[in-house]
Amino acid sequence: MKLIIATIKPFKLEEVREALTEAGVRGLMVTEIKGFGAQSGHTEIYRGAEYVVNFVPKVKLELVVADALADQMVETITRTAHTGKIGDGKIFVLDVEQAVRVRTGETGEDAI
Repeated sequence: MKLIIATIKPFKLEEVREALTEAGVRGLMVTEIKGFGAQSGHTEIYRGAEYVVNFVPKVKLELVVADALADQMVETITRTAHTGKIGDGKIFVLDVEQAVRVRTGETGEDAI
């Protein structure tokens, strides 16, 4: 099993969720986060005063999939979240040792 962690622009969340659902994802976790990468924040003007926004709002998606589906899910997220502009996000793929469905006690891929 693989844990896919993706950071994307907030306005792309619903589009990515729909694409992942169509691709066969049965569940995912979403967290609103702030961070910075290559864009290193930006400057905004509010009521005539200029200030620096050091952390940019993002959405973090976490999903666990079977090994055979990982590449397809990464490609789906990449294609759907892409705008071509700085700050589109990152995707990380990690190995998952074990999964347990609390309600039924199912383990491994049966739990996802």
